[in-house]
Amino acid sequence: MSGGRRILIVEDDEDISMVEEAYMEAAGFQTVIAADGAVVFGLLEEEQFDLILLDLMLPGKSGYEICREIRGKVDIPILMVTARTESVDKIRGLGLGADDYIAKPFDPAELVARVNANLRQYDRMMQKLPEEKEKQPEEIRTHDLRILVNSWNVYKGDKEIKFPNREFEILKFLAMNPNIVFSKEQLFEKIWGYDYVGDSATVMVHINRIREKIEDDSRSPKILETVWGAGYRFNK
Repeated sequence: MSGGRRILIVEDDEDISMVEEAYMEAAGFQTVIAADGAVVFGLLEEEQFDLILLDLMLPGKSGYEICREIRGKVDIPILMVTARTESVDKIRGLGLGADDYIAKPFDPAELVARVNANLRQYDRMMQKLPEEKEKQPEEIRTHDLRILVNSWNVYKGDKEIKFPNREFEILKFLAMNPNIVFSKEQLFEKIWGYDYVGDSATVMVHINRIREKIEDDSRSPKILETVWGAGYRFNK
């Protein structure tokens, strides 16, 4: 899976960054460590990375600030690594564009699995197999929404809406399976590509962000509906 792929580790705790580096390199990844949040943007301008392991509590700039600044410019998976366990911190990070999170103290084997899973899913989004492309429509329309499946463009009326890769993949999956209810667990497994681990914040935050972009009133959604006690449905 790794194939010499490059991971940017943003972590100011030397003990933790050394553990992350050791396990990433044992799994075949190349790593670069940034201990100060202020240098991250410069590194991303100068070098290419395949995934970012991003601590939230950093000197210089917090992980929140970094995530907000780079999400519109760097379209690679961002995996938050945080000592905070409160849902509000996870929700805030995901709301700023992070793809996933893992809480400290973590099992290093799980960290490697999460990195691989996020990279696999990103690869699937970026380079679909020919048979997959043949099965999917080029365009999906509903209400005033147009989803151009292969080019990753979404329009509401005449206005183009920008989606990070994870949000687009959720929207596309639900739109290609209209009027079917999917639970949070099913969406997590379909989109993230590994077993659901019992925290619904990831799916819920992404759904809410999608609604803010496609619904006339995100508090009363007509396109992406909640079926209480069951999950979510793309209404077509």
